[in-house]
Amino acid sequence: MRLRPLFLLSLTLPLLGGCASSTPRGTAAAPASARGVNPDWPLAGKARVAEGRRAMVVSGSPLASEVGRQVLEAGGNAVDAAVAVGFALAVVHPEAGNIGGGGFMVFRMKDGTNAALDYREAAPGRASHDMYLDRSGEPTALSDKGHLAAGVPGAVAGMLEAHRRFGKLPLKAVITPAIRLAGEGFVVDEYRSRSIDNYRAWLYTFPASRRYFLPDNGQAPAPGSRWIQADLARTLTAIRDQGADGFYKGWVADSIVAEMERGGGLISHADLASYRAEWREPLRISYRGYTIYSMPPASSGGVTMGLMLNILEGYDRLPPFGSAALLHREAEAMRRAFTDRNTYLGDPAFVRMPLERLLSKEYAATLRQQIDLKRATPTPPFDPTLRDGNSTTHYSVVDAEGNAVSCTTTLNDSYGSAVAVSGAGFLLNDEMDDFTTAPGKPNGYGLVQGEANAIQPGKRMLSAMTPSVVLDREGRLFMVVGTPGGPTIITQVYHVISNVIDHGMSLPDAVAAPRMHHQALPDEVRLERNGFQPGAIAELEALGHSLVYRGRWGDVEAIIRTPTGWQGVSDPRLGGGGAGY
Repeated sequence: MRLRPLFLLSLTLPLLGGCASSTPRGTAAAPASARGVNPDWPLAGKARVAEGRRAMVVSGSPLASEVGRQVLEAGGNAVDAAVAVGFALAVVHPEAGNIGGGGFMVFRMKDGTNAALDYREAAPGRASHDMYLDRSGEPTALSDKGHLAAGVPGAVAGMLEAHRRFGKLPLKAVITPAIRLAGEGFVVDEYRSRSIDNYRAWLYTFPASRRYFLPDNGQAPAPGSRWIQADLARTLTAIRDQGADGFYKGWVADSIVAEMERGGGLISHADLASYRAEWREPLRISYRGYTIYSMPPASSGGVTMGLMLNILEGYDRLPPFGSAALLHREAEAMRRAFTDRNTYLGDPAFVRMPLERLLSKEYAATLRQQIDLKRATPTPPFDPTLRDGNSTTHYSVVDAEGNAVSCTTTLNDSYGSAVAVSGAGFLLNDEMDDFTTAPGKPNGYGLVQGEANAIQPGKRMLSAMTPSVVLDREGRLFMVVGTPGGPTIITQVYHVISNVIDHGMSLPDAVAAPRMHHQALPDEVRLERNGFQPGAIAELEALGHSLVYRGRWGDVEAIIRTPTGWQGVSDPRLGGGGAGY
């Protein structure tokens, strides 16, 4: 296909109403191995699939994926496309796409280089250990919504640092599409309109959020309408022209600090000016001959998933998908992995963690020996004093040269703190709730954590994000995967990898399959409603598990190698899509 000049790229994108992939997108066939799936499971065969002979982008927005595809066609590499998608998501996917939050990237470059970039938000300099407790020592809602919930944003620093190290195209080329989408507008789809409307009460609370996200007399942009975000375009232009200084200094930084002062938040000019993204060594996990590179702390995702995989690898062959025997083993592995997660993990600049021990096969064997295959073993009482050793969005990119990026980025809850920066047009995160605001007591996701993740000025809050890259037994790039979903991120990524490797599923079937989750506390197995066979559920309950049924969770965006190129798969649970060529 003939490459489009960059100036045409930036001019054509705002006119798109959906993904214009150069290859047909269809619906995956029904699962071949559906024995363990409830016949009434509504997502069977519904994963959205894109095919590409040379390259592939999948994200939570078809428009953002199209931005990435066009950047690749214009000569950019996977990192250029990932950065372009990240900035585009800030415009077209406001529930989670962001420049007011943070995230993680895992890279696998064509020359064998593996890297991980941590641009997680950080606690402001004036933050304190007990800042969210009331007089009786109970946690309040101040860590969840409003100005005080916001940590120092890392997204802009992270994307610019990724581009500096690995990008090929000029920065202008990868940010300009997002500027055009914001300044000239894009056609709102039904999913995005409904999402904003679902959070209308919170967004309406704050004047700037009401002005930006409820522009139709206090209502969300209607499906089919063109949504223009002029102030956001001005912010993105400052970043394009001045780099990190265009966000962390100057008028944008002044706007953030002024917003903090209006609402009693803590982020200062000094916090913004001192923020840096951190390069880290990715975790390397071996599983049944495959190699998985995933994110280390301040993400808990790679360590926790590694613990689960190491425990389950000790069973020579896992029971069939959806069986009570499999669900029991998985729940017990998850229980033990999350117990260690909640006890030991935190920001490596503040906490010493026994990572080598936690990820050793020998340690996994000791945990596996504790599992009773005939009954559930209750989660032990949690000691929050031990110190030693939705929403979010994910996108995956593979380019024609074999470079790959797995990126998960977040505001924490959907629409973050619900506070938009007046004059700058973007939402701030509510990531402070990911800290242990009250040791031994649950946060907004029900996680019970300890002092390792307690609030300290400048500290990065522990995350569950699990962007991952999988190599096959020959060491070739095989799969790129990640998802939003709070603590269920870890178990979702596990499920997709295991469904493909252990159960022989196609990637569309692996993504659409029903999911289960256990996070140690509360001591319960969460199941997607109507996902598993009633007989298996009855057996699982007879083993002593407390079962809780929930709606659907997650939005996996994954890519897999095929005999003819690359297949991009978007979760049928939400509104994502892919674009390849």
